[in-house]
Amino acid sequence: MNGERVFLNSATIHYFRMPREEWREVLMKAKLAGMNCIDTYFAWNVHEPEEGQWSFEGDNDCGAFMDLCAELGMYVITRPGPFICAEWDFGGFPYWLETKPGIKFRQNNEAYLHYVDLYFDRIIPIIRERQLSAGGTVILVQVENEYGYLMDDAAASAHMNHLRDSLLLRGIDVPLITCVGGAEGTIEGANFWSGADGHYAKLRKKQPDTPKIVTEFWTGWFENWGGPSAIQKTAPLFEKRMMEILRTGYTGISHYMFYGGTNFGGYGGRTVGSSDIFMITSYDYDAPLNEFGRVTAKYAVAKTLSYFVHAFGALLMETEEVPAEQIKVCHPQGVSVRGRSKGNEKIWFLESHKDERETFHVTLEEGRTLPVALNPGQIIPILDRVEIAENVYLTGGMIITGNEVVNGELTLFIVAEAGQRSVVELETNVLNVQGSSMQVLVERDQLNGAYRFDLVHFREPGIIHLEASGVPIRFVILDKETMDRTWRIDGGGEPNQLRYAIGFDDMDVSLSGQVTGMISDPNRTIMLFGSWTDGERTLTGYEFKNGEVNDSQSGIQDEHVQESSAAIQHAQFTTPPMPPKLSGSPELSRVTLTAEQRASSGQPEHFSQYGQDFGYLLYECDFDRPVDGITTLILPDLQDTARIYVNRVEQALVRQVGAAGVQVQTTEGKNTLQVLVQHMGRLNFSPYLGESKGLAGPVYIGGSVQDIRRNWQTEDGVVHLDEVNHLQEAPLLSRSFTLDGMDCAILVGAVSPGLRINGMDVPMEGYQDWFSFNTLDLSLYLRPGETNRLEMPYRRTPLNRLELILYRSEEELKDWRMAGTDALLPQQWETYEASNESGDLTKSGKAADYSGNRSAISVGSVSHGQPVWYRWRFSKSAVPEQYRVNLMLRLTGMSKGTLHLNGHHLGRYWQIGPQEDYKIPVSWLQDENELLLFDEEGRTPERVRFLYDNLSQYPWVVVE
Repeated sequence: MNGERVFLNSATIHYFRMPREEWREVLMKAKLAGMNCIDTYFAWNVHEPEEGQWSFEGDNDCGAFMDLCAELGMYVITRPGPFICAEWDFGGFPYWLETKPGIKFRQNNEAYLHYVDLYFDRIIPIIRERQLSAGGTVILVQVENEYGYLMDDAAASAHMNHLRDSLLLRGIDVPLITCVGGAEGTIEGANFWSGADGHYAKLRKKQPDTPKIVTEFWTGWFENWGGPSAIQKTAPLFEKRMMEILRTGYTGISHYMFYGGTNFGGYGGRTVGSSDIFMITSYDYDAPLNEFGRVTAKYAVAKTLSYFVHAFGALLMETEEVPAEQIKVCHPQGVSVRGRSKGNEKIWFLESHKDERETFHVTLEEGRTLPVALNPGQIIPILDRVEIAENVYLTGGMIITGNEVVNGELTLFIVAEAGQRSVVELETNVLNVQGSSMQVLVERDQLNGAYRFDLVHFREPGIIHLEASGVPIRFVILDKETMDRTWRIDGGGEPNQLRYAIGFDDMDVSLSGQVTGMISDPNRTIMLFGSWTDGERTLTGYEFKNGEVNDSQSGIQDEHVQESSAAIQHAQFTTPPMPPKLSGSPELSRVTLTAEQRASSGQPEHFSQYGQDFGYLLYECDFDRPVDGITTLILPDLQDTARIYVNRVEQALVRQVGAAGVQVQTTEGKNTLQVLVQHMGRLNFSPYLGESKGLAGPVYIGGSVQDIRRNWQTEDGVVHLDEVNHLQEAPLLSRSFTLDGMDCAILVGAVSPGLRINGMDVPMEGYQDWFSFNTLDLSLYLRPGETNRLEMPYRRTPLNRLELILYRSEEELKDWRMAGTDALLPQQWETYEASNESGDLTKSGKAADYSGNRSAISVGSVSHGQPVWYRWRFSKSAVPEQYRVNLMLRLTGMSKGTLHLNGHHLGRYWQIGPQEDYKIPVSWLQDENELLLFDEEGRTPERVRFLYDNLSQYPWVVVE
């Protein structure tokens, strides 16, 4: 940039995953963490939810989002797609695109490219006007997204080149990038969490002379309904992976995600794998900033290492890896070392392979020996004769940040664990130690004449003032936790405006430039360096909060005044605001499931055919049975969760989809079947994009479902695929089945490529082993009246699903009626009254048959025999000015449904985990509010309540 090489520290933040009112604070948090760039996708389905109806206002004003990035002095990487993945519904495609005849996604298909061009005509000018060449800060534009996961560059070139040319044609003149798969004339980046060396080698082989960028460094991971919480990428591992990236030589990192946000509305997607990997409403992602924009342990790591990169980035950008045979660092067993060098300046990366924390001694050239303390698996950079000022060279084996002039002094922050000792060497012609707030031992090394500082890291910051070769230098000695609470406030490029603040848990800078900080512990020491209005100073949290100075500056105060002041301070620090209260008696509206509209084809219509994007569809038909009994309902093409009702009694909730068979209780004569389907999100990553949502195609009554994971035959015996096996060389598995009078068969679950039935190959275009889910219609391969045989190679175990569904084509259910979400909206509100009467309620997980007319619901974990809407009206709580609160809703005891606040769709909920609490944007609150909750089972809401997050209890103060 402007002739200077810049390390790109990029934060991935999606404008469409939060209210516009939150943009500035989240972006500022990224800036305060040392990020100099923002990376964002653009979601086509947000901007064109219905064909020809464009939306670029309010929360969808992506141009305003980029303008805000520019206002904050941050570069922008734009990723307009059209496919974005992002765990976002349909990978960003609008739902109506599925309805276009002959369309095939992500290829040079005439219909597809026609609509892509229309989208580009709208979105690209917004980006073009904000490029560097136009005075904006957009520096890179991405072509498509992760195309290499589908096919190699040669196969992808035609489509990628078309999209590349479409961007160029519309005036994009900044460099074009790609990720996971390239195109001629673009710079390819890598997406990963680990394996930095391998990805770097691949990029270097493909493009030796381009910058090496981690286009997506996966800071965490997404979560799906019913799955585990994604907390496996811990803060220490996060630090190690970032160090691996720096060690390898990348010169740009985009943290995906830096802030995840929320999948409001129906926009949470679905990914390949098991049949029911549907995204939860939260897109917290275990990212450095959590769903509410609060800082986390990962944020502290990202900030510290970004400050390290800022301090020594110019050197990092120019270094080359030191060949292994040229490394002259001596070290004990249990650690390894790699290095990067530029001339005589080197950065060594020491990595521990021990099982516990240990202090290792390493010897550099000329016998210089340093202690370096490492946790298991940790990587620490050793700065080796790095020039920090003219004729001043620093060597140290710990994290060092800063390295810039603050209020006339070159200031370096030297960081290690609390209680740890560390050594810093300065090689300089003349050294004068001018003052220190701590005991420090300074010795002159007899071998090289360097000055050796033996330091101890207390919880209280220590300061050493010195002069080296005429350069005023300030060492600030910090423990790791204090470094986590150290903040750099950029002066907008003006050195005399640069400021640092130490001791704040969180910080913010307003549009007017006012700095505020959050203090959780009033006893903590607060230190301010740089051009603060009241100058540099040191105070406690109590003193800072109340605008007082400490005793050493003001003299001893009157004892009575001190006591009363302390009482006021204590009250201000310990009386947090309380969240709004939901009344125990919401109104309720019972939903009677009734479908009256005839499906035009007589068969069920899926969501796009029906003309509905998200929400619910109700399918209904009648059928006759000769006798009372249990039979099996066959759903050959179902891509969402569904509740099955027969004669208005709930029979089952179908979770594993693709195809399903459900046992239902029927009666002699006429029966009414109802299937309530909630749209759970379209595939956002898959070779099979554009699946039909809801019921697609015929439904059958009668049939069977067989779990066929067990009793597969090999030459060496029987194998059970629901158990752990370790079979070598992928032996052939085989299993036989009979049709029992059926003429149709579906195989659903974790099949293996190479599947054969009755000696015939079953094609599975695009399927990969690791998908672990496919739905195959085997009907054309069957041999009626004979034993049929399945064969497939062994791939892995255990499998979580492999079912054979059999049915008769003549048992198709016909004459379907349908109703959309509109028919399920509340009609008549009743008073909710807690009662001890069971009445028309059941304490089982299934809903009971509802035929009563009561308006009271009993207390307890009970469910009503039909879906229910609940409505609360509540007032916004008063929040003192010094507090910043984040509100969430906990849905203890509820089942599954949707949430709505003042007309905003807050998203889906499903109380099967891992999500327990749901974000309520404070900016969407009014003085008086309406909260609507739709519960599919009609569960009672006695334990539903609002909560503030933990950090809402701590005050913020103005820092001047």
